[in-house]
Amino acid sequence: MREFLAALVRMWGNMDDIERLGRYLLTMRLGAIDVGSNSVHMIVADVSREGHLEVVDRVKEMVRLGRRSFTTGRLTTESMDLAVRALMNFKRLLRVRRVVRLRAVATSAVREARNRTEFIRRIKRETGLTVEVISGLDEARLIFQAARHALGLDGGPHLLVDVGGGSVELVLVRDGKPLWMRSVKLGAARLAERFLLDDPPTRDQLSKLDAHLERVIGPLMRKAKRAGAVRAIGTSGTINTLVAMARSSRGEELGRLHGASASASEISDLSRDLVEANAALRVDLPGMDAKRVDLMPAAATLVNFILKNSGAPELVACTWALREGVLLGLARKIDSRSAVDARRRSVNALAARFTGSNEHGKQVAKLALKLFDATAPVLGLPKSSRELLEFAALLHDIGHAIDHDRHNRHSYYLIKNAELFGFDTDEIEVIAQAARGHRKQAPKLDSPDLKSLSPAKRRVIRGLAAILRVADALDRSHFGVVKNIEVRYSPGRVIVGVDSKREKADLELWTCERRTDLLSRLLDRQVVLQR
Repeated sequence: MREFLAALVRMWGNMDDIERLGRYLLTMRLGAIDVGSNSVHMIVADVSREGHLEVVDRVKEMVRLGRRSFTTGRLTTESMDLAVRALMNFKRLLRVRRVVRLRAVATSAVREARNRTEFIRRIKRETGLTVEVISGLDEARLIFQAARHALGLDGGPHLLVDVGGGSVELVLVRDGKPLWMRSVKLGAARLAERFLLDDPPTRDQLSKLDAHLERVIGPLMRKAKRAGAVRAIGTSGTINTLVAMARSSRGEELGRLHGASASASEISDLSRDLVEANAALRVDLPGMDAKRVDLMPAAATLVNFILKNSGAPELVACTWALREGVLLGLARKIDSRSAVDARRRSVNALAARFTGSNEHGKQVAKLALKLFDATAPVLGLPKSSRELLEFAALLHDIGHAIDHDRHNRHSYYLIKNAELFGFDTDEIEVIAQAARGHRKQAPKLDSPDLKSLSPAKRRVIRGLAAILRVADALDRSHFGVVKNIEVRYSPGRVIVGVDSKREKADLELWTCERRTDLLSRLLDRQVVLQR
């Protein structure tokens, strides 16, 4: 083995280069292109053998292939020109990014156009790209696979909703398995062109649109309601815009949209505001995507109808959709793993990206969970927070990749902005804040950084941070000196028995004595270390 490593060093120059080679051999760079009714999108990602996707690049061009095509039956020359130009640039980017496998698909606008064959041949001739026109059912299936990978979709039923320009894909999912899938011709561009002819639309136009929605999907939505849909999950740009607008109306920073939510009543209010304003006024609404301003009245009316008739109390944004489903299909890693697997898989991937084998994080997680089991009832921590503590422990030191002195703050930033799947926004905040509080000043209940969270969530963060500070101190040397801990209570004290076998744990004990103050206050007992 030593001779082999020495030969690699001679060939590649140093160990850093060898590590890069190892990562290359364990991953495959894939690309997916979605020729949609509104936009042409491309995503490039490295996919590991375990099925984790690390996005390398995303690019989007608004080309509006669906403009007038749903009423005329033909793609316009202008929109085809824009699409081909965008795809030529995508092809250059694919070469630069050294993508080894690619799949390009086209959806509703191309699928229904009488001149689709001419368009597909032109793309092949001018760009060299082969574009596959997929059915609406295939589109729904790929969207479902992406959402399941990103959110797990345990429990439920969950109603997946993807609002495109020409079609809407609907999937009812329970425990990660689809109960039914539908693709219906109710896309935002199609509805706007057919029904909402004025700006703002008239009451008569809105009434006719509502009647059309009732005819086409009313019975299906009531079927979802009878099944007990617990939430709707949106996987498209128009839905992301609606959730962003709802968050803006609450005075929240936009930040990460994946997992963010809006209540059904908020969507109802937004729908009313959007249909009452003209384009000039809509564009100034907080959270509005200016490129979608003409489509939002139809999109909001549709989503409001779906929520109202399915009984789903909230709309959750999922930033993974068709393109990611195509990538997962290329990687051949689609399976029925649960949300817990999606969560752990993405946490482990983030930890490995910044800390390698992460032995220190794993040791801290082991000790933190021991402390949690012994102190959670006294601290008033719910069982559900145990897993969040473990993830905070695994990720608490990733900020070292940026800077040592303030690495806890950098860990917070990286966790908040990473693509961690299967979590809602509050859970991400709890993990990030607990990791941030593992050293220096712990978060206070009245901290401005916690203002978006409920008092109960703030108390959870304080409790988890207190535990994490002690667990981290018990591995101060990063050598795994402490093999086990046992916690017992006595009057006015909590005694933490530290078992290091025959190894010296002086550094760990010295550090830990300086880190027990917060845990002592929260337990209202002195934390005492005992060999």
